Amino acid sequence: MSRTARLGPNRAQVVFALRVVVAALAALAISQYFRLPMPLWAVLTAIIVSQISVGRSLKATIDYLTGTLGGALYGGAIAVLVPHAGEGALLGVVAAAVAPLALIAAMKPGMTVAPITAVIVILVPTITHVSPLASAIDRVIEVALGGGAGFVVSFLVLPSNAHRLVIEAACRTLDQVARAFAELLNGLGEGLDHEALHRIQDHIGQAMVQLGAIGEEAERERAARLTTGPDTRPLVRTLLRLRHDMVMIGRVAGAPLPAPLLARLRPALNPVQGAASEYLRACGAALLVRRGPPPLDAVVRTLAAYAAEIALLQAEGLTSKLPGEAAERFFALGFALQQIRLNCGDLGERVAEWAEAPKPARPIVADGLAD
Repeated sequence: MSRTARLGPNRAQVVFALRVVVAALAALAISQYFRLPMPLWAVLTAIIVSQISVGRSLKATIDYLTGTLGGALYGGAIAVLVPHAGEGALLGVVAAAVAPLALIAAMKPGMTVAPITAVIVILVPTITHVSPLASAIDRVIEVALGGGAGFVVSFLVLPSNAHRLVIEAACRTLDQVARAFAELLNGLGEGLDHEALHRIQDHIGQAMVQLGAIGEEAERERAARLTTGPDTRPLVRTLLRLRHDMVMIGRVAGAPLPAPLLARLRPALNPVQGAASEYLRACGAALLVRRGPPPLDAVVRTLAAYAAEIALLQAEGLTSKLPGEAAERFFALGFALQQIRLNCGDLGERVAEWAEAPKPARPIVADGLAD
């Protein structure tokens, strides 16, 4: 077991805290070595750009340096070109510097630090009695030093690869989908109220938002050649399709299915629920250890049995007697289960890609879920 693995479930947070401390101390030490006038900005920058993953640190560093350079150039130019000896003139200069940069920051979040930098460049000379040009140059140097220290520490000191974080987020998402699938199918009998449906869907939605954000960081790492891991986008898309399957089933579960129909479906639905939920969790576990996908046979077999039961119901004429709204939800459930089967097959292929294993052969079964 690795040293970081012994830290338990809060490993990433503990390692992140350690990197922040090292980055701050490194920035301070380098600032003192070069005798920078205000080491504070270098230390603060190192802390700000130190993020939980290398990909996020890279983006924070680029954004912070870009915003600082833009704010220093514009703020320095305003301070040099516009006289501001009195208090009123100083207020005008600050307003002239902040207004356009704040507008740019509102349109481009990566430039958020630009108006702050401009204000520092303008006001620091009133405190330290240096020229505006020297203040702008010092600010850029301090931020560049702090940003460089923060990124290098993030890359070298127990680096947290975003690809690993993607796997962990995908595993959490698959667990949420498995729980939602079981809860939604269990709710077909009495119907789930809006509060319960929103709670189920919100949990999956939050997991997907986190996964998408981490996936962007991982792709940023790949683009910068900081990692050679697989493309994260196919995995994210597959999980998003599974999330959409849960939305479809949620619409079905918003009202109870007719009791006689559900009594016939339940013996076939329960095995589907168990097999699919187990498969989703097993795929998450396989991703964590970079192992090949679990077999899909149980999912295919139980869904085939469900399709056979539906064919029998149709042959007996029971489905033709359903009210219009109940019939819509019945056929929507069949379509959603059909999509789950396809998306579980896609998920197995994605797990195989991350395990660098041969892609699993897809079982061939005839369609027919509530057709």
